[in-house]
Amino acid sequence: MAGRFVPEPTRTTTRGGHVPVPVTEDAPLDLGLTLGPLRRGPADPTFRVTPDGSVWRASRTPDGPGTLRVAVRDGQVAAEAWGAGATWLRENLPALLGAEDDPTAFVPRHKLVLATHRRRPGLRLTRTGLVLESLIPTVLEQKVTTTEAYGAWRLLVRKFGEPAPGPAPEGMYVMPDARTWTQIPSWEWHRANVDGKRSAAIVRAARVAARLEEAVHMDPPAARVRLELIPGIGPWTSAETIQRSNGAPDEVTTGDLHLPGIVGWALAGDRTTDDEAMLDLLAPYAGQRHRAARLILLSGRVPPRRAPRMTPGNITAL
Repeated sequence: MAGRFVPEPTRTTTRGGHVPVPVTEDAPLDLGLTLGPLRRGPADPTFRVTPDGSVWRASRTPDGPGTLRVAVRDGQVAAEAWGAGATWLRENLPALLGAEDDPTAFVPRHKLVLATHRRRPGLRLTRTGLVLESLIPTVLEQKVTTTEAYGAWRLLVRKFGEPAPGPAPEGMYVMPDARTWTQIPSWEWHRANVDGKRSAAIVRAARVAARLEEAVHMDPPAARVRLELIPGIGPWTSAETIQRSNGAPDEVTTGDLHLPGIVGWALAGDRTTDDEAMLDLLAPYAGQRHRAARLILLSGRVPPRRAPRMTPGNITAL
């Protein structure tokens, strides 16, 4: 498949070229499944899905802020980009849509995984090529509820970012640049319900953003080592980041509160599975363990809840 763009470039809008990501009956592309991991909650100011099925993303690229709109129409990818980062977004669109992913390398080893794999043929692993964009919201999600993390991301991006360029849907913003993240006052982190440990980790990362962005050109294990040199960034955070920035099919998340139990319940009927046992269960998928975990999560088979949900914290009341 080749995606087609209307060849009418302007100073702020980039259109034209082809997107070599096959969208056929044998190799479909599900935009929701592929780009869904980049969305941080239903009100993420950097991500929007419009009623016509288009996906909008506002990103801070190496060339500057940009807005991307992408949709699949009749087996073709239609896309437009605006802003200083428009050319970069267009050039990296194939990787974003999974062109560098190889779904054929995955071989289901369990009935549940096989069934989900057949039901979700359009799943591809995205590769954004942007580290800080995935790292910062992942740090915000450390050891808190998703409600807290999504709220903090939304507030900080809207307050310190900038409106998305082009005709983006109302309320879309580009996240702050690295320098701005380092200059956010302590009381603003507090108002965003972010504790000192997480805000300090983000500031440390932003101060060496250029070095961290180099990780997109590394093998995933080496990229994770680079990220984990920053105090406050551990295996859970590095895996969640590199899965998105590098499109890493084998980087499975460890240290997660729920994932081991879900994998254990789905594959072995054991909700008490820990990280070590989870990795043993995923061993048959070596090279594709992240994809296997995604499919297990998409299967919807989770252990019955035994305790109430975690109560969201409220640092702003302190």
